[in-house]
Amino acid sequence: MTGDTHSTPPGTDLELGKNPIQHIESHDQKPYDTDHHNNYTDGHKHHDAALDALGEGRVAMTDAQSRAVCRKIDMNLLPILAWVYFLQILDKSCVGYGATFGMKDEAHLTAHQYSLISSAGYWAQLALCCGPTAWMIVKIPTRALMAGCIFCWGASMIGLAFSKSWQPLLANRFLLGLFEAVNIPLFTVITTTWYRRREQPLRVAIWYGTNGVASMLGSLLTWALSFINSPHLYVYQILFLTVGLATVITAPILYWRLDNNPAEARFLTPEEKRFAIERLRDNNTGVQTQAFKWGQFFEAFYSPPMLFYFLITFCINTGASVTNTFGPLIIKGFGFNARQTILLNIPFGFVQTAVCFAGCLLAARYGYKGFVLIAFMLPCILGAGLLYGLGREKKDDGPLLFGYYMIGFLFGGNPLLFSWLAGNTGGYTKKSISISMCNAGSAVGNIVGPFLFATGAPVYHQGLGAVLGIFVACAALSAGLMAVLAVMNKKKEKTRVANGKPAKIENHSMEKEYRQTNDAHVGNQAFADLTDRQNDEFVYTY
Repeated sequence: MTGDTHSTPPGTDLELGKNPIQHIESHDQKPYDTDHHNNYTDGHKHHDAALDALGEGRVAMTDAQSRAVCRKIDMNLLPILAWVYFLQILDKSCVGYGATFGMKDEAHLTAHQYSLISSAGYWAQLALCCGPTAWMIVKIPTRALMAGCIFCWGASMIGLAFSKSWQPLLANRFLLGLFEAVNIPLFTVITTTWYRRREQPLRVAIWYGTNGVASMLGSLLTWALSFINSPHLYVYQILFLTVGLATVITAPILYWRLDNNPAEARFLTPEEKRFAIERLRDNNTGVQTQAFKWGQFFEAFYSPPMLFYFLITFCINTGASVTNTFGPLIIKGFGFNARQTILLNIPFGFVQTAVCFAGCLLAARYGYKGFVLIAFMLPCILGAGLLYGLGREKKDDGPLLFGYYMIGFLFGGNPLLFSWLAGNTGGYTKKSISISMCNAGSAVGNIVGPFLFATGAPVYHQGLGAVLGIFVACAALSAGLMAVLAVMNKKKEKTRVANGKPAKIENHSMEKEYRQTNDAHVGNQAFADLTDRQNDEFVYTY
């Protein structure tokens, strides 16, 4: 099978090489002006990278060819994403591990100062989320942006290693968060740039699932390093220096290995590049463009689902910040010593990894991310309830640990949510800013979370009561988001009918096997860099 395009009737837009965008939302009843849409400040026309490889035609491709290209992408892309995300989580979690081995005492930190250090990185992320991060993702090539940020946050981690008081710890933790701010938005955009919508949740789980791996290996690494007796360095300094050096070394390797998008992939043949792009047509979210479009930027802010995505992310990450920063201290409050505490944190990491994969596999199998997210909140509610309601007597150790591990189901939420948002957002600029806004919700949650636990050690009764209520709210918001998306799909059906199209369009991007649509007039807008609101063929997933 070659990459020849399908034949088309003489005189059609497809044959003449035109961009056949005829239909838009009913609120703007005129043909969509692609030249106006693609204008940028330098006066040049920017378009999706897919058009450079495909032109206006379509590539005939079988499911076997689609799977072969997907496997090749997996082998070359996923190890890079998984390793870098593992390093980010490990670097971020080191503050909690360091606190377990005396950082608070050795750096003479008060409870309030420790909470400030824990949240400082998220203040930096919040400052960058709604605008600068999205602009960088659109304008800076992926490999250069990721490699530069990795090098800088690794250098900040090394700076933490030589910080012995709260001011330098605070400054370096702020810089660490500043350079990590781009990670989740960039990783999510990369995943949607290379994979079909059905494939995205599992791929997000593969790199996000290293969250749990970092918890397990980070605990083991800290436990092993705690046996080093140095007259010059505390245990937390040795830990920070070790992971900081590993991060800095990764930066040039990543720049050498990573490709920007399928159209530029060095590991694909010219025919495979065309296959890699064609298989994304039914996503209706495009591939990549370097035009930052202000219309898409502002549309992201009044998109109806955006508030729900933001609030759900806030809820999930308020709880996650508790376990990342105060988890070891909570376990230590059960009556265990430092080394026992670190080892008992390993099963929690296993739960994180398992639920990430389980949630994304369920979402891929049944197609309903919202229901899976609600289901995952139930164990979190149970776990927070046990920690809130039980005392701290020695006989309660088993139920308390069980309750703490149940909160690990929370970590199945972020990969579901970010893949859900990315798959439901069209337009490269809108997608970048939407994911960045969602990441802002994550930053706010991680800022608020530590302050809920600033007092009340070792029981943290007030903080646990607060996160219990947050988990209940998260389940309710997820149900509300599903209802909003259902209403938006009904509106899309009416718009398609008004534009002379069928009300129902098959969403092949969510099917297990790759299929090309039989309708030559459907899918022509896929690589025009339209937003989900502008593209009447867009179908929202639940």
